Amino acid sequence: MSVHVQSVRMTTSRIREKAMQGEHLTMLTAYDYTLARLVDEAGIDMLLVGDSASNVVCGNQYTIPITLDEMIFLSRGVVRAAGHSLVVVDMPFGSYQISEEDAVRNAVKVMKESGCDALKLEGGEDILPVIQHLIRSGIPVCGHLGLTPQSVNQFGGYGLRAKEEAEAEKLLHDAELLAKAGCFCLVLEKIPASLARRVTEITLPLGCPTIGIGAGNGTTGQVLVLHDMLGMNTGFKPKFLRHFAHLAGDIKQAVTCYANAVNDGSFPNENESY
Repeated sequence: MSVHVQSVRMTTSRIREKAMQGEHLTMLTAYDYTLARLVDEAGIDMLLVGDSASNVVCGNQYTIPITLDEMIFLSRGVVRAAGHSLVVVDMPFGSYQISEEDAVRNAVKVMKESGCDALKLEGGEDILPVIQHLIRSGIPVCGHLGLTPQSVNQFGGYGLRAKEEAEAEKLLHDAELLAKAGCFCLVLEKIPASLARRVTEITLPLGCPTIGIGAGNGTTGQVLVLHDMLGMNTGFKPKFLRHFAHLAGDIKQAVTCYANAVNDGSFPNENESY
């Protein structure tokens, strides 16, 4: 099935309008100009420069090590590629937890130096003052609840979150607070599908659509890590991940063919030489 590509640039208000009209939202991660341009041309609503770059780009085990300046560097290329998609950038660990003043300073730095459209922060009521300050300052914010990878050491792993009633009720409470604070959307990661649907029923009427990853199909939209859904990362196989391509094998085969052509002297040939 072909994808209908919209030429109009997505904004936070258009994201809200699309969700309120009952349309689904699409989001994928991007960390460089070339891939971001291809994803943008396919008509994806939002490009997320995720702190998952710490894993995908830098090879770290966790998202925690990536720095603010590294996120800004990666974001610049993605912003240059985006003609249609809204670009959202993750605030990395340590950039907004120290103090409200420090958080606002770092958020302004990311917005000014990357040119992105919005920021994403992990957490609920605990970081509500920061989110409120950012929104009052004119910075659009996407919230993130459920499995928040920056808290992996506190959680003790990447398991399903909010499966117990107490944590589920807290998540519902946090989601409502973020929606009322003015978040333009909310990522829900690795929580029960029934809970994600309940969250959406609360936040969508408040103008805050939900974006699920491992949260079932009751959310307003979905997000995946681009390299995962393209089948480039063969070692990561959570239940929620669907491979829409299997590029790892294709890339290895292409590189092998290139190396063989160099080794046997068939590349470059006369037509490929000046």
